[in-house]
Amino acid sequence: MTMKFKVLLVLLIITAGAALLITEARKVGFREGYAPIQPIKFSHKIHAGDNKMQCLYCHFAADKGRHAGIPPTSLCMNCHTKVLPNSPEIAKVKEAVSSAKNIKWVRVHNLPDFAYFNHSQHVNVGKVSCQTCHGQVQTMAVLKQEKPMNMGWCIQCHRDNKLAPPEDHKRAAGGDCARCHY
Repeated sequence: MTMKFKVLLVLLIITAGAALLITEARKVGFREGYAPIQPIKFSHKIHAGDNKMQCLYCHFAADKGRHAGIPPTSLCMNCHTKVLPNSPEIAKVKEAVSSAKNIKWVRVHNLPDFAYFNHSQHVNVGKVSCQTCHGQVQTMAVLKQEKPMNMGWCIQCHRDNKLAPPEDHKRAAGGDCARCHY
């Protein structure tokens, strides 16, 4: 091998490595496909799908503020005093209620601290369905993050659905970084 060929080969390897590193680094923090094991086997397919429970029944703060909220453990017992009361999973819920401890669910959808998102603005003003961001939850026996939920994805959604004043469509959600980052 000539010296020129060796230099070109090394440069090619470095370039390919850098491209791979940049591609993988851009994925850091994005948890598409993330489906953690929860402390209680809870199926959105059964609750939201088969039984047609509305998202807002459990996530009752989604139309009122920034966070959708994780339902308090006692809410489960509204139904489960009568429905499957002897299930091993419901026994865990009963134990949590009787000990006055909430279940420590593992968060599935999580935005970085530097990004501001308000559920109520999207639910009430934008009329955005839960499935737009969270995927077809009503079909999931195990909840998983189906969408990338990164900045580019959000901006594209705002552009596609014209969720900004007409004069701002070219700049997504107004072109003002402080709308989401402060």
